[in-house]
This record gives sequence, structure tokens and C-alpha cells, in this order.
Amino acid sequence: MPVRLRMAMHGQRHNRIFHLVAINQRTRRDAKPMELLGIYDPALKLGDTHKTVKWSVDRIKYWLGVGALPSKSVVKLLERGGVLPPDSKYHPKVLGPKFGTESSKDNSSGMTSATL
Repeated sequence: MPVRLRMAMHGQRHNRIFHLVAINQRTRRDAKPMELLGIYDPALKLGDTHKTVKWSVDRIKYWLGVGALPSKSVVKLLERGGVLPPDSKYHPKVLGPKFGTESSKDNSSGMTSATL
């Protein structure tokens, strides 16, 4: 079963939050995930200057270690948060074109907070 790390959208219109989840890649975007890895709220609260992300770095690294592939938006978020290095093997420039050519390469207590 191929696992992806991707964002699931929740909340009311104009007040969205995104859950970083480990999920079977063949299921719909907001389906029940295998595991909730983090929460990203892109809206700025009064007095805040940075957007915040709460995530479990240990669990994200576990899923990457067992072969889960992150989506492009998750890769950007993890790079900005310092979980992945900018030149990681998941970076879109390293992966090459999406459709293969010859040059392409194939719980809250544990969550930490980061500012973006």
C-alpha cells in the first residue's frame, strides 16, 4: 500500500486549516488518514507576525524512513521548517519530470511548534 504525506483541508471557507497526514495515496484528499502528523493554520491571528505549524518531527521522519513520499507542498513546508534539507531527495528539482523520461529518478504530546 503506497503511503503519501500530504495535506488534508478542514475548516470553513476563508478560515481553512490543513492537517499534515500519512495516508494511502489512492484515497480522497479528506479521507480518514493512517496518522495525523501535524496541523498548519495559514491565517495570521491578531498580533502574530509568523504562521505557525505544530507537527511531530519524529513521526514525520519515521514515515519518510519507511518509504512514504511527500507531496510537493509538504516538501516545501518541511524544508521551510528545517525538517528536510533544501537539497533532499524529495525536492521536485531532484525528482525530475513527473512522467518518466530517461533522465528522471525514480498526538499532541509529541508535537512541536515551528514558525514560518
